[in-house]
Amino acid sequence: MCLAIPGKILEAQENDGLRVGRVQFGGVVRQVSLDFVPEAAVGDYVMVHVGFAISKVDAVEAERTYQLLQEMGTLVDELNPGDDHPPK
Repeated sequence: MCLAIPGKILEAQENDGLRVGRVQFGGVVRQVSLDFVPEAAVGDYVMVHVGFAISKVDAVEAERTYQLLQEMGTLVDELNPGDDHPPK
């Protein structure tokens, strides 16, 4: 199952006409497309689904969702699709 995961935008830039950013999910940082959330800026939290930020979310909601996903045990699977082990 693929879920949207909240993450914090660390960097944002335009690359070949596409807006991309480095987004942090706990201790994991991934490159994410930011084209669907043009209003999002560095320091904002976004919900990310399969590499695309799909909406902005406030910090409290992001933390609450992140904690819920951890409790459900699905966070590692979502951040590491196809991997059986968390990143080192």
